[in-house]
Amino acid sequence: MIQSPLLRVLAAQAMLVTLASAAEEKPAAPQSPAKPATSAPVAAAAAAPKTTAAAAPASPAAPAVPKATPTGYTDTPFIPGQKWRVHDDARPRPAVVTPAESFSHGAGAPADAVVLFNGTDLSKWRISGDSDGPAPWKVENGYMEVVPKSGAIRSKDEFGDFQLHLEFATPEVVTGNSQGRGNSGVIIYGRYEIQVLDSFENPTYADGQAGAIYGQYPPLRNAAKAPGRWQTYDIIFETPRWEKGELVKRGNVTVIHNGVVLHHKQEIIGAVAHKNVPKYTPHDPHGPITLQDHGNPMRFRNIWIRPIGGYDETSSAK
Repeated sequence: MIQSPLLRVLAAQAMLVTLASAAEEKPAAPQSPAKPATSAPVAAAAAAPKTTAAAAPASPAAPAVPKATPTGYTDTPFIPGQKWRVHDDARPRPAVVTPAESFSHGAGAPADAVVLFNGTDLSKWRISGDSDGPAPWKVENGYMEVVPKSGAIRSKDEFGDFQLHLEFATPEVVTGNSQGRGNSGVIIYGRYEIQVLDSFENPTYADGQAGAIYGQYPPLRNAAKAPGRWQTYDIIFETPRWEKGELVKRGNVTVIHNGVVLHHKQEIIGAVAHKNVPKYTPHDPHGPITLQDHGNPMRFRNIWIRPIGGYDETSSAK
């Protein structure tokens, strides 16, 4: 049969449609089972070398807080002749007495006194210890001030039984607590300490308060002034005596703080000791005055000392 050109074109299109349909219905060739897919993060971790996990970002540093200082102890030895331990936390704190505005502030030195500090220089002092180096504290505005951690200073001269006057001020800006606040000391002969401390509303162990015979007797009263205020000590000391190596007379001390008697001829048990029993060791009946550096910028002024002397003397005692 002869077909027209149009019929031949239509027949060819029909054939193409049939072939296309057949190709779509042919099943796909089987493939090998695929390995389970690995997620991108896991795959990356598996491929990367093993490392230590990075630390979390550090929190901002908190402001420095002064280390808390104990207000007493319960494990120290007992003080000889007393029911209390050294620095006993259970020992009653002295009653507070508000002192007068002024007592011996600015007291002038008597004619027979040695002026240890007149507000201008430290020529009467040297660094404490074996060195003969100059005193490392600073002097300004009529007072000397502790340079913290520079070391204690001691008088160049030595003294026997004496009367001592000095004035001190604890730092006006309060830092620390207990023994860490406004701490220094008047250490007689480098052995017997009258404590200097900011005891204004500052709990601490009783035998470590301002005016205490440190580690032995608390002051009879707490006569401390507020931080930054000038305060006075008037101290009368009699040295201990030995004969042939035997202690025949204990040292004793009278302390007046801002006009309030803290000790009256109180016998000293022995040399100063922290958390330990004070003991005597023989020494000459004279020695220097030491002012302690306890890490606080304490101030001192108007320091003079004079010999007590004895009855019936016609010239000044040495």
